[in-house]
Amino acid sequence: MKINSYEEMNLQELDVMREIGSIGTSHAATALSQLVQKEIRITIPMVHILGYNEAVRRIGNEEEIVGATLVKMSGDLNGLMLFLYNIQFANKLLEKLLSEEFKAFEEMDDLARSALVEVGNIIICSYINAFTQFVNMDVSLSVPSSTVNMLGSILTVPMAEFGYETDKLMYCNADFLMEGSVLPSWLLMLPDMKSLNEILERLGV
Repeated sequence: MKINSYEEMNLQELDVMREIGSIGTSHAATALSQLVQKEIRITIPMVHILGYNEAVRRIGNEEEIVGATLVKMSGDLNGLMLFLYNIQFANKLLEKLLSEEFKAFEEMDDLARSALVEVGNIIICSYINAFTQFVNMDVSLSVPSSTVNMLGSILTVPMAEFGYETDKLMYCNADFLMEGSVLPSWLLMLPDMKSLNEILERLGV
């Protein structure tokens, strides 16, 4: 049955997206582990269909300053991938990569910002490459765009992109774990409705 919005997904369809999230996040964790030369594991992926306000509350608060990397997908699959992370995540990675930490995003120099852009790009590309191979789709990725802004402002981007189709976001995520600590970050995979139906059809759901 054709799905017209994220909230119409049933439990079986959500389980399929959770499996895709598990595959994608596992590959992202492996790529991140190779980058920092430390073992990185993931928690069990979760999939939730959330409204804008629910998504903000799930991640943090509307005025919290976070970093973000955004990639647009095109080809067999159209949509957005949005990777969000807070200052704790940034410092954990920068400590390993540059032996530096910062009290706030605003204090970071060009080298630190470039390193975080590369981290976001690696995580998103690893995730997308893994799940597109799983569903046998040919997907092209845009040049990543990165920003540091209030969480509420960043989440308006996917809402503006897909507001004509749905007022919900598909929150598909697992935590990265390194040296016994959680690396606070969030990954939103947002295919358009046509692409979502194509994914489910190819997987026999």
